[in-house]
Amino acid sequence: MTKLPASLCLFIILSPILEPAARAQQILKIQADAATGKISVYRAGIAVPLLTQNAKPDFRPYIHPITAPDGKGQLTQYSPGHHKHQTGLYWGFTRVNGRDYFHHPGDGYWRRVSSRVDKPEGRQVSWTTVYDMLGKDAKPVLTETQKWTMHSTGKSQVILDLQWQGKATQDVTVSKYNYGGLFLRMPWTRGIRAQALNAAGHRNQKGEGQRSRWVDVGMEIKGRTDDGHIAIFDHPQNNGFPNPWRIDGQFGFGPCRARIGDWSIGQGMVKTFKHRFIIYTGAANAGKLNEQWTAWSRAEIPK
Repeated sequence: MTKLPASLCLFIILSPILEPAARAQQILKIQADAATGKISVYRAGIAVPLLTQNAKPDFRPYIHPITAPDGKGQLTQYSPGHHKHQTGLYWGFTRVNGRDYFHHPGDGYWRRVSSRVDKPEGRQVSWTTVYDMLGKDAKPVLTETQKWTMHSTGKSQVILDLQWQGKATQDVTVSKYNYGGLFLRMPWTRGIRAQALNAAGHRNQKGEGQRSRWVDVGMEIKGRTDDGHIAIFDHPQNNGFPNPWRIDGQFGFGPCRARIGDWSIGQGMVKTFKHRFIIYTGAANAGKLNEQWTAWSRAEIPK
């Protein structure tokens, strides 16, 4: 009888044990805390949440922190000294019927309608927040629904999808402005390594105001030797696609439909925007991001 090498015997013995463990690491679980309004997503083997959705009763919904896929290092920042109104990953229009929701995360501008977990466990989890954006009279101007889905694709990458819907309770005009809407604040500080890249190859401030299918920002992250990245995709069905992007001097960024000009939502009508976020570490690969954007943009996305 042929004698197998010791290393192969060890692999045969261990592989049935390792495979279930590897599969378990792909399972995501949501923990929700009704008292604090937090919805946190965890993965087996990682003690910290991959992200936390904050859904307070009278404060703009936002996601912070977003953690690197391997659990080492935070990729978002909350209320930095240079932009105290910025809250990790969030949505806030700058001019809605003359009212500024971007710079006012609280102050009587927002009211939670509901927050719920839709799919609490699996390789894909999801949750939804619904908020009224309030006018000066404390009555709703626009009701926004954010439907989030998180996909586990391994320790090197996490995918997050957003479907944003705004239903107008009165005729709404979002006025022209250089920024506002979806926005992401990463933990930039002066002197660290950081770079923005868009689908056309523009880097850093050369991408400011440019229309693009996607923008990727990567930077030095405390506790890591490689860079942390978040890429945001714009969908072909979005109003204004490809939208121009805000990339500020501290690498805060997001697509901005209002940069093109005023746009509106009629009373009782709903406007939908779809975005995907690729959360990863290492070096940016424009070719791979283009492939991922193409596959996502051609897929059927539920309404």
